[in-house]
Amino acid sequence: MTTTRYPVRGMSCQHCVRAVEEAVRRLPGVERAEARLQPGEVRVTWRDQPDDDAVRRAVAEAGYEVA
Repeated sequence: MTTTRYPVRGMSCQHCVRAVEEAVRRLPGVERAEARLQPGEVRVTWRDQPDDDAVRRAVAEAGYEVA
C-alpha cells in the first residue's frame, strides 16, 4: 500500500472534510481517505497504484480544488 498527500483548497469546516473524504473513498483502489482542515489536505492510502488525476477530479466534483 502507498499513502499520498494532496493539498486541498476550499475546505473550511467538518462538512467540507466529510465531502472530500466521501468523494475520494469512492475511487477504485482507495483503501482509506482522511481529510484534515489543518494543514488542508487529504491523505489517501491506495491498495494499488496512486491515481492523482482521479483524486483531482473527485475533489473538484465535491466542490474543492487539489492545489
